[in-house]
Amino acid sequence: MVLTAAQLTSFRDDGYLVIENFVAESSLTALRQRAGELEDQAIAEDASTVFSTTDPAHGEDPWFLESGDKIRGFFEAEGRRLNKLGHALHDLDPVFSDFCRTPELAGAFADLGMHMPQLVQSMYIFKHPNIGGEVTWHTDHSFLWTEPRSVVGAWFAIDDATTENGCMWAIPGGHALDVKSRFVREGNVATTTVFDDTGYPIDQAVALPASAGTLILLDGALPHWSDRNRSAHPRHAFTLHVVDGTADWQDENWLRRDDSLPFRGFVDA
Repeated sequence: MVLTAAQLTSFRDDGYLVIENFVAESSLTALRQRAGELEDQAIAEDASTVFSTTDPAHGEDPWFLESGDKIRGFFEAEGRRLNKLGHALHDLDPVFSDFCRTPELAGAFADLGMHMPQLVQSMYIFKHPNIGGEVTWHTDHSFLWTEPRSVVGAWFAIDDATTENGCMWAIPGGHALDVKSRFVREGNVATTTVFDDTGYPIDQAVALPASAGTLILLDGALPHWSDRNRSAHPRHAFTLHVVDGTADWQDENWLRRDDSLPFRGFVDA
């Protein structure tokens, strides 16, 4: 087992688990270097659009909606820097694939009870100094819906994440609340269906500062948020989302894959 009994209890009670020193510095360096190369390439080609969680325009943007089986760059609303890279880094880039497909990470998901893990989405988040954008309150299940619910997020701190540079916040036990919305795709448009507009109890939220190399596991129904980077220091992070292949992946999900690139697990069959 990778996770201890105490860690599993903490995850089930809180909806998240912070594991320090999960990733070696050499792996962080390799991922950062590769992300920088891909960012430079995207900027040079100007083949990106603006992405902001406060603006629903990406729900009608083909560049976003057709990125489920590609590697694409998305700019910040200000400055010519990327907000993120997504969304099939883990399958299309060897450096990112090696980072994701480790025995340790596979073991962690097995310990969580994932019977047939499928790696469905990955994002490298830059949060450059002074311009890194906010990620609004959300749950991952809203965007990667399965029946029954199965998505678990793996969030990796590439830099030290602090309250000044936009670390994550979460509501302990918030995964027990009903999910309040769903991002639904119909044809070439995706929109948010709201089930409950009362909002989450964000007064109960706690900061999750993380040193570089930390892994934070997130239940798919856990509400979480991160502020913009208001500091002079970067807050790079990498996120991988995994669902259980025994659950029913919903056709209404925004993320689509071409038949030539099916979802894969941690180990190829």
